[in-house]
Amino acid sequence: MKVKSILLISILAVFTFVACNNQTTSEEKTGKPVVKKEVKSEKASDNMATSKSEATSKVSDEVNKTDSQDIKTGQKAIISTKFGDMTILLYDETPKHRDNFIKLIKDGFYDGTLFHRVIRDFMIQGGDPDSKNAAPGQRLGSGGPGYTIEAEFNPEFIHKKGALSAARMGDQVNPKKESSGSQFYIVQGKKATADELNRMAPRTGAIYTTDQIKTYQTIGGTPFLDNQYTVFGEVIEGLDVIDQIAAVKTQPGDRPVEDVKMTIKLIEE
Repeated sequence: MKVKSILLISILAVFTFVACNNQTTSEEKTGKPVVKKEVKSEKASDNMATSKSEATSKVSDEVNKTDSQDIKTGQKAIISTKFGDMTILLYDETPKHRDNFIKLIKDGFYDGTLFHRVIRDFMIQGGDPDSKNAAPGQRLGSGGPGYTIEAEFNPEFIHKKGALSAARMGDQVNPKKESSGSQFYIVQGKKATADELNRMAPRTGAIYTTDQIKTYQTIGGTPFLDNQYTVFGEVIEGLDVIDQIAAVKTQPGDRPVEDVKMTIKLIEE
């Protein structure tokens, strides 16, 4: 099954996976992060329901000085672009996503693919094999390896700036929130206040540590995606490259006017 990834910025804090066509869908208007499903005779779901928690989910005031996001161990890789390199760390705590990403890198799956969807102050998205040698103006985002990956949500890994996360299809066609087999996005996002995090928490079910709150306040991110999409790594060097890619001129559909190609290689230690 092909998937088409779209990640749209929204002050409503929601991403949606939408049908692959040339029309502006309701999901594109609401701006949720999603993976699109290609359909021939049926229209894809217009909305991706946001997971809600019945329990009160206020931001935690507890201090966690051993936040695992600060522990830089595990497999690393380099994403190379014309704007420079980004060194990424893959989390051992998300082994299914880690191992799949490593396999695709070894297979050269990502080499020559594009960051095919770029939204400033939100994210940069890639991983569509159809983007290799794609014609100018070609709509992208529906390609993949033909399988999905079981969600691996971990409250320790938030959508801070630089977070490496898996795109996916919307809840109405993907209630288990399974990830795309190849498409991913890297968060740019915006800074968020503690009050904003508290308002989002009931929708996402997130409970943040003091360190996580500080992270969102200082470097920013997209907290409305927490507990909705699997974060399986982060950029540990080259955050400025995210900013440069996010600033490029885009055309309708959020594809950069000038292609931003990538290669990804593992760092052998």
